[in-house]
Amino acid sequence: MNSTPIASRSGPRPGPAVALGLVILCIEGYDLFILGAVGPSLLAHPDWEVTKSTLGLLGSLTALGMPLGSIAAGWAGDAFGRRLPMAVSLAWLSVSMLLSAIAGDLTLFAATRFLTGMGIGALIPLVTAYVSDAATPGRHSLHVGTATTGLAIGGIITGVVGRTLLPEWDFRTLFFFGVIPLLLVPVVYRMVPAGIHDRPAAAAHTEEAEEEAGRLRQLLGPANRRSTLLFWSATFTGLVIVYGASTWLPALMVDAGYDLGSSLEFSIAFNIGAVVGTIGAAVIADRGALKAATMVSFGLAAVAMIVLCTPQPRFLLLVASAVAGFGALGTQALVNIYVAHSHPANLRGTALGFSLGVGRLGAIAGPSYVAAATVVIDSSTAGFYAFVVPAVLGAVLIGLMKTSRRPTAEAVTETRTEAPLAP
Repeated sequence: MNSTPIASRSGPRPGPAVALGLVILCIEGYDLFILGAVGPSLLAHPDWEVTKSTLGLLGSLTALGMPLGSIAAGWAGDAFGRRLPMAVSLAWLSVSMLLSAIAGDLTLFAATRFLTGMGIGALIPLVTAYVSDAATPGRHSLHVGTATTGLAIGGIITGVVGRTLLPEWDFRTLFFFGVIPLLLVPVVYRMVPAGIHDRPAAAAHTEEAEEEAGRLRQLLGPANRRSTLLFWSATFTGLVIVYGASTWLPALMVDAGYDLGSSLEFSIAFNIGAVVGTIGAAVIADRGALKAATMVSFGLAAVAMIVLCTPQPRFLLLVASAVAGFGALGTQALVNIYVAHSHPANLRGTALGFSLGVGRLGAIAGPSYVAAATVVIDSSTAGFYAFVVPAVLGAVLIGLMKTSRRPTAEAVTETRTEAPLAP
């Protein structure tokens, strides 16, 4: 689990692996953010009677499918290598998006969003593992971070397509573009190795499985319990922001008085900020000051959301939307890196795995939480302030962390090779 990923000569090379991972996650980002792009059109659908609560439920159903996809992909990746599960997941995602495009009623559409979430959940760990296998030691954070910006770039594409086609076109037309991943299946079979390079021996696998329970006991023991629970909580709040915004940002801007085209421009700015923020987080991972940077990033998300719900010049609102994107995806990257920096090598992988696993509950809760806020509080600003709460809470949680000693050069090198950035 904690072995340093090294690309052997017979394994994937860093450049092509990062490029393929970026393209796959770009398509995945399109599928993830498309619900937010079509949200205003769904709410205005004359036959489906979609409410704000329904839109939140659709977002939560997407997130609910993700852990199931991640678990299945993790098992399949160990059993069959990266290639076959990645190709199957791409095909699954394409079929799910096609079903969304032809869905004749809201119930079927909701089911397809759950299936789409499973495909999204499967591809994130598979792509991250593939890029990790190829990453150059010492530049692992940058390589994985660059690949994971595909999620935000996909969000940008979603905004551009929605800005061009909506509301003149039927919103389901946008889901037809989700069939494109099928074209990548032969590319995956050409570029991704069939097996896993440097696979540990079976005995090592058995020993590691036996040690897993012991690692969890260490995480929850007296020495680590405080930091473990704080990291789990901070990851939860971070993913509430990420997945709540991916579902709700365009609809909230429409509620605030902007037309659909303008609201999608804010979504594009949000994802541009997320790209810059994620790469910036990878650079920060190599320079220290993680506690202060993570607190500031959470704080920027809160400030940006407050600015977005107040009358401001259009340019300032676009900047605020970009800062919100940095405060969402960029912050989550920083939290992941902070977890890695705060644990010794023998606990680092387990700490990251459980932190992201518990945090997925925030991804599930985020869209419905924002929906509840907009329903309970009859104000166009309620949804924006709903994001402020987890952002401030996240900053407080990180502030409660005890400042650990600066990692040694060896520890920093290990962290660079093991800290995943994908949310």
